[in-house]
Amino acid sequence: MKKDIIIPEVENVFMAVVQEWSDEFMEKVWYAYLVNDSDFQLDGVMVVSKAFGTIDGEMKKTSLLRHAFAEIPEVSVAKIELIEKSVLALNNEFMVTFFIGNTLYDKKFIFKANSIQETNQEEVPILFVDGVIVR
Repeated sequence: MKKDIIIPEVENVFMAVVQEWSDEFMEKVWYAYLVNDSDFQLDGVMVVSKAFGTIDGEMKKTSLLRHAFAEIPEVSVAKIELIEKSVLALNNEFMVTFFIGNTLYDKKFIFKANSIQETNQEEVPILFVDGVIVR
């Protein structure tokens, strides 16, 4: 039975974390984006995020944050959330689920602990700014 289940692979859809100036905080902060670099519109998009890991020998985790988008057009981005400075030392996980046509796709993107930093940046497609990418 399991061999009959086809799980489609997610291609050209990924997460990027970009540093931007915030007038509210008067400093640069990190924002997570879902990037759709495909030729297909994403429908019924759900993003569930959390952070988890160990700091000073103590297990830490954040609550789940949920985001929903009716659609994300082809070759576009959706701003998901601000990533607070204190959780950069944790693993930041984004579980993304969406439809292309009648096919359901889902993928887990994990930014490893301390990987969100300026030294790990590369140019993010579509946004054309530097950021940290997980494919």
